[in-house]
Amino acid sequence: MWLAMILTKQYRCIHSASCKCTKGHLSEDVIFLVFQQLNWNPKLIATLSCVCKWFDDLAKRVLWKEFCRTRAPKMMIDLQSNGSHNVDGNWRALGKLLIYCSGCKKGGLFDRIQIPGHFVYRTRFSRTSGKSFLLPQCRSDVLYVSDPCEHLDQGEEGDVGFFRGVFKSFLGSKARKLLIKRGAEFHPTEVCPYCKAKLWNMLQAKMIPQSASCRLGAYEDCIEYYVCLNGHMLGICTLLPLSDSEEASELE
Repeated sequence: MWLAMILTKQYRCIHSASCKCTKGHLSEDVIFLVFQQLNWNPKLIATLSCVCKWFDDLAKRVLWKEFCRTRAPKMMIDLQSNGSHNVDGNWRALGKLLIYCSGCKKGGLFDRIQIPGHFVYRTRFSRTSGKSFLLPQCRSDVLYVSDPCEHLDQGEEGDVGFFRGVFKSFLGSKARKLLIKRGAEFHPTEVCPYCKAKLWNMLQAKMIPQSASCRLGAYEDCIEYYVCLNGHMLGICTLLPLSDSEEASELE
């Protein structure tokens, strides 16, 4: 009964007349139960999305949403606590953000070093840590930020860390209003790797507080991050040696 309430049933493919799925396939509630037994496996959800537009639509509306709720339940409850049934940028983008480190490439967003993007087994996102990435006048905003994904011994760059995050209700956030007030420009070519939206450079807008490097255990002049129109954040930093980062944490 409750499945019928949360799922809008569609039994025919909405991709094209030539698609083999036009003969009909399993209903959404059956697929829901199958993926529930598979613990919302993200690789299988991604594979299903490639079959046709009907499956892709189902994955975006239902399966990625359940994956996010299972992977980070408290975070999802908070992100939806304003009454919204969706999140900025859609559930698939948020699901990818939870499990994918974007890395960087020469000539790309962080034109410093070539490190391929990759999936991560598990990442902790913290609302408390997010406060450290906001200017004092923006700290009433809610921002979840991950621990840095460490890539050690990267030649002259040293130990590199990538971090990512997401704002709650970014459209009405003080950070977004301040970016607009300061006339921050979008990156001319690169877009968000999670939702393909345009990106603001927080370093260019002078909106990176010293507390961010302290929280990350990174050099203050070697940290940069971007925020997209949907409130997804991604950044890079050069990590301090372990003993130095411990001292920075004590100073914070």
